Amino acid sequence: MLKHCGEFHIALKHLQLALLYTYPSTFSELQVKFQIAHLYEVQNKHKAAKDGYEFLLNEKNISLELKADVYRQLGWMYHCVECLGEKKEREANALNFLQKSIEADPKSGQSLYLLGRCYAGINKVHDAFLAYRNSVEKSEGNADTWCSIGVLYQQQNQPTDALQAYICAVQLDKDHKAAWTNLGILYESCGQLRDAYACYLNATKQISFQKSSLIRKKQAIRMKKDTIGLSKGLSQRITFLEGQLSQAPLPSITSKRRQLCSIEEAWNLPISLEMNSRQQQTAQMLPRQVTKQSPVQGPPPPYPHSQLSQSPIPSKRIKEDGTGQQEVTQNNSQTSAQNLINISESLNQRNFNAMPESNKSSEQSVLDTFDDISNDIYKQNESIKLERLSHDALSNNEDSRHDYIGGDNADLSTTFKIQMDSKQLMAAVKLLPIDEPPVHCTILQVNAPPPSPPDCPPQKLTRDQLLPPTPSVHLENKKNAFSPQLQEFCLKHPIAVVRGLAGALKLDLGLFSTKTLVEANPDHSVEVRTQVHQSPDENWDTSQGKRVWACISHRSHTTIAKYAQYQASSFQDSLKLILPQDESDKGFPGSQAMSDSDSKDSVSNSNIVLKRKKHKINSKMLRFGTNVDLSDEKKWKPQLTELQKLPAFARVISAANMLSHVGHVILGMNTVQLYMKVPGSRTPGHQENNNFCSININIGPGDCEWFAVPDAYWGGVHNLCEKNNISYLHGSWWPVLEDLYKENIPVYRFIQKPGDLVWVNAGCVHWVQSIGWCNNIAWNVGPLTARQYSLAIERYEWNKVQAFKSIVPMVHLSWNLARNIKVSDTKLFELIKMCLLQTLKNVLHIQEYVKSKGVEIRFNGRGKNEASHYCGQCEVEVFNVLFIKEQEKRHVVHCLSCALKLSPSLQGIVCLEEYRLSELQRVYDSFTLHRTQGLAYTQ
Repeated sequence: MLKHCGEFHIALKHLQLALLYTYPSTFSELQVKFQIAHLYEVQNKHKAAKDGYEFLLNEKNISLELKADVYRQLGWMYHCVECLGEKKEREANALNFLQKSIEADPKSGQSLYLLGRCYAGINKVHDAFLAYRNSVEKSEGNADTWCSIGVLYQQQNQPTDALQAYICAVQLDKDHKAAWTNLGILYESCGQLRDAYACYLNATKQISFQKSSLIRKKQAIRMKKDTIGLSKGLSQRITFLEGQLSQAPLPSITSKRRQLCSIEEAWNLPISLEMNSRQQQTAQMLPRQVTKQSPVQGPPPPYPHSQLSQSPIPSKRIKEDGTGQQEVTQNNSQTSAQNLINISESLNQRNFNAMPESNKSSEQSVLDTFDDISNDIYKQNESIKLERLSHDALSNNEDSRHDYIGGDNADLSTTFKIQMDSKQLMAAVKLLPIDEPPVHCTILQVNAPPPSPPDCPPQKLTRDQLLPPTPSVHLENKKNAFSPQLQEFCLKHPIAVVRGLAGALKLDLGLFSTKTLVEANPDHSVEVRTQVHQSPDENWDTSQGKRVWACISHRSHTTIAKYAQYQASSFQDSLKLILPQDESDKGFPGSQAMSDSDSKDSVSNSNIVLKRKKHKINSKMLRFGTNVDLSDEKKWKPQLTELQKLPAFARVISAANMLSHVGHVILGMNTVQLYMKVPGSRTPGHQENNNFCSININIGPGDCEWFAVPDAYWGGVHNLCEKNNISYLHGSWWPVLEDLYKENIPVYRFIQKPGDLVWVNAGCVHWVQSIGWCNNIAWNVGPLTARQYSLAIERYEWNKVQAFKSIVPMVHLSWNLARNIKVSDTKLFELIKMCLLQTLKNVLHIQEYVKSKGVEIRFNGRGKNEASHYCGQCEVEVFNVLFIKEQEKRHVVHCLSCALKLSPSLQGIVCLEEYRLSELQRVYDSFTLHRTQGLAYTQ
């Protein structure tokens, strides 16, 4: 009781005395130690709590029930508490402990619920759904679970399913504030103001009741402080909606059809048998849960059903409970519905400044814990110890916040629409709170969940389908090369080979030969990768005698002249060694074509022990000349001019190429790079930067072998990298083909001959190895399609999550596209406009926040061809509002978050503005959907 009331010091004293008590007790010694460990946890003494829990796990006579509780607490601590290690490691431990908790107590729906929360926190949506579903299957299905299911459905853009789940939550618990608030947000995002208004009223009613129902002095003080923040946010929204609804016209039969059924209809419509049976089961359990006394439990949570008559919810369905109080509720809800009957459904573009709430909040204000509803987590389960989950840990950790759809993203999803003009946007931003710094903005669609690796397509592929033929076309003449059908062919496939291109266009590939390069610029820099020679379809670690994914290479630098000398001597040596090498390699097939990109050893197809010995004797290192920059027009004018012969969609610079609108050089993307190869030179597996398409032409004289996986399967490749302990983005890897086939991942495999162009479509995973001595040239292109733009911004956002720098500044690029082009594709227009909306909103919000800190914003402007700016700490793109330290000799740009880490008050920080707000407003308002006359040509 003392712990529940917050008297932690006295509670600890009594529990320690209990350990000295030798007479029979309702608590065992281990249960008392568990309570002490949990006491440390709720005081945020996480190290002591962790040590206490781990001590209990080492006890031989611990019961399965207590072991399940301990594992559950440890799992949730690892999910919530940042000081317990790196996020990735913590999440792995959290999942491990929660799964052990379920093993110890398979009937624990609560552990399954928390497991779902952890999966949702790392964007494993499918696994989260399964965990929630299993939780519901147990006897402990509760409102929190259904609210979490609703959140997942809403994030997956399934509003009808989300509605059904939220309705389930509020029917299980009429006072579930998070569910009512999320339901209101859902309705408002669909333009149904009357229903949103009713939901917000219900949320505030429950806050009001809880404030009056808490009689313990300390709790009452805490709750009052927290609920003031929440009720203020919701009441502001309610007041705004009341104003809008009072001025709205009467609904008409010609009104636009609603996306969702009304709150009254949703309440009374039949729902799935699974949900309905679970509701009835839980409703039957509730009276017992409230009255049952258990020595292991703390005081039961307040169940404010006596106040249900205050709520304007429709209540036909509540008749199942058979209580007289619900009849009053029904009458009141009918009255409320009658009062609202003249309200139309129109969504005014304003801000939803919703605030969080907490049933048992810590000292921290609810303003800081909008998403925390997890402190009610044990409410519906009589067999769970109410006080054991640390609500402080839940409240203070961002990882537990995903069950509320509030915060800045809720503001955007509910009222910030691309139909707004800049004045409306500015007015809405002024309503946003500025007592806390704006969060990093996302440029994805409204309600889109954070990007994550997708599941592979479910259909099982045959062996032939796992080895699909590579799409290829042979060009006979220039007319074929410039036909629209060629571009359509390339855009239709994950990867394509255009054969005979050089001959059809009469390209002088000799301009890119090693001899010409040496004559033109012998001292030009070449990056060199030293690699181990292996066969193209193998990657061995001979120290372990097994195939691996890790691909090791070592970086150095040389000049074109020196590398040319190495390339030539390598060819001469091969001529001398052909006969001896053939003889020595009998029984060791494939070694002649061996290579690597980032691995240290290689082996082949015979006995592993024998091969390891062979390889150690015959292992051969090679040097791969990569990333030779050909961007300088003065140095490489003949070469760059020759490439103008290519069709427009494949050129380095073209109005139809997004990357030509960046406005500055991105080496290797909107400029040409050259690769100088000897046999076995490897480019490890990767997707192109920000998922842009790429062009690669083999200059010759030798061939290259390509491997490629369609973009739909990149999540599967990512998972295999993780399984092999290699970072998909940061690491260097060469896939083991059999691993891919086992995971039902198809692989294209083909030879690129001299003069062939390889088109790599957006998102295609690929890796390449040279078979002979050759040079290649490559660059990226961005066709003006919705698919290309969508994949680019999705990867841009995922890169943020992975702390990986996006070398294409998508925000800067999007604003330049809005300035430079007219878009007639509706989908592409909406995607770009959403990016403009999100970033302009963020710029305005940051500026309001900075001004509130008393910091002057200085106009800095932008120089011609000036590169985009990235934060010097976290490497995210910084658009328009730059922060630098005043006293630094070398000014380093920071984003707002990193600037606040340097100086929480922004004292000593200079804020610079690149564009006048009037200019951004003009670009934003001028970017409209271009209506074409007649049949429009589609890029």
